[in-house]
Amino acid sequence: MSKSTIAMVLGDPAGIGPELIARLLGEPEVRAQANVILIADEAEMRRGMRIAGMEFPYRRVESLEQLAFVDDTPLFYDFRGDTIGEFARSEASVIGGRYSLDTLEKALRLTEAGITDAVLFGPLNKTSLHMAGMAHSDELHWFAELLDFHGPFCEFNVLDNLWTSRVTSHVALADVPGLLSQQRVVEAIQLIDTALKRNGLEKPRIGVCGLNPHNGDNGSFGREELDIIGPAVRSAQALGIAADGPYPADTIFLKVQGDASAFDAVVTMYHDQGQIAIKLMGFSRGVTVQGGLPIPITTPAHGTAFDIAGQGKANVGAIRQAFEIACRMGTPNY
Repeated sequence: MSKSTIAMVLGDPAGIGPELIARLLGEPEVRAQANVILIADEAEMRRGMRIAGMEFPYRRVESLEQLAFVDDTPLFYDFRGDTIGEFARSEASVIGGRYSLDTLEKALRLTEAGITDAVLFGPLNKTSLHMAGMAHSDELHWFAELLDFHGPFCEFNVLDNLWTSRVTSHVALADVPGLLSQQRVVEAIQLIDTALKRNGLEKPRIGVCGLNPHNGDNGSFGREELDIIGPAVRSAQALGIAADGPYPADTIFLKVQGDASAFDAVVTMYHDQGQIAIKLMGFSRGVTVQGGLPIPITTPAHGTAFDIAGQGKANVGAIRQAFEIACRMGTPNY
């Protein structure tokens, strides 16, 4: 099988992204796994190497129109977008947000054009992105706009072999019940089923959470399980998807922990329903996949970690997992 080609960017320079990329590309087995084009400010990339105490070889390119890989050496394109001056450190800033958006757009366009197969980015800071002019609630919606994509999409969170998705995301908890519908629940199940198949699973097993305490206790604490979620699961099953549920949200992750073969994915109804469980189970290994978009995009699930940025303490586990998922999803059968 031919290697995937990954477009890689550092993320917000005020955080731990540059040192994480240095640690990642400092591993020879990582460089052997895929063709990598790194789009970054060279001084910032070199600073990440110094912090990580690890250098990696690279070969400069002056253009992104044609990329020629001759060995495992990453290609490097020196680019800092519409930013000038020193980057802020360990704090949100306009310059950090602008640099993040500009480098990401370059990687996105490269992959959209088919020159690269997937995008991997270092951690972003949403405050910086908003300071720099991003009008969306999160980068996922910004990606969708840039790609002119109007279909359903959802942020997936991945821990080892367990994937999670959610029907609602960055919205107020009070708004969640009104946003649930059978169609939206079915779409969430379909999205993660498709993504897992693209990640190599032939028949993903998907567990679906309820919304209310004790699954609503047969309508005593709410009827969403009876009127919306249960019928949606049955609709997904009728489409040939191996979905099951709804299950009480306070026990489904215990079920997965006790039996890793129970489910490949869990669909939750709102953000924290799955995020709290996943982060407690393995914060340093979590990955975010921008699900449903026409190109694979991955990143560590943790943030910019301003409190430890520049100290060489950042754990490379999550970004290594994100890289491996990008490699799998970037293969030609995606």
